[in-house]
Amino acid sequence: MKHLKNFVNSYLKIPESDWQIIEKSFSKKNVPRNHLLLQEGKVCNNLSFLEKGLLRFFVLKDGVEITKFFTIAPYFFTSQTSFNLRTPATESIETIEESTIWETSFELNEQLLKLSSWNSFARKITQEVQFFTENILEELQSETAESRYKKLMMNDPELLNRIPSKYLASFYGIAPQSLSRIKKKLHNEFKS
Repeated sequence: MKHLKNFVNSYLKIPESDWQIIEKSFSKKNVPRNHLLLQEGKVCNNLSFLEKGLLRFFVLKDGVEITKFFTIAPYFFTSQTSFNLRTPATESIETIEESTIWETSFELNEQLLKLSSWNSFARKITQEVQFFTENILEELQSETAESRYKKLMMNDPELLNRIPSKYLASFYGIAPQSLSRIKKKLHNEFKS
């Protein structure tokens, strides 16, 4: 709970009296790697905090998994539309690594939203996720897979060892062989 508390407090200071209510609303679970947390078509019942680990959001298109994005700890996650509107999810969420997750239910979150501090935090994090999503869409439309991979190499190189190439290739919208060529080319550029 300490990690969740520190994360939330980095956005805004939550009064200790509110924390006593928040803490009772979340439960912790350890999840193995490659575990499906949410399956497309099912209603998402949890708002969760990823304390440790790495997640992948993906959709099925013509029987092929297409990676939408990744969530890196520490961060909150849910299938936003499914969770808020109580409709079947249009995406699946799976762990890429062994993960530690704190989760609360839709009903408990509705109670938490009555706290002005939690409500303010929820608005801030929702807005941030919208900005991230817009950036991903903008990159998809304006940048090549190579330039996006290069950006990841420069900004977060350790992630390259954590995300399997097939998921990264899917995220960039290219075949694994194309990603291999990009990796080789950029590796040679950085060596020289």
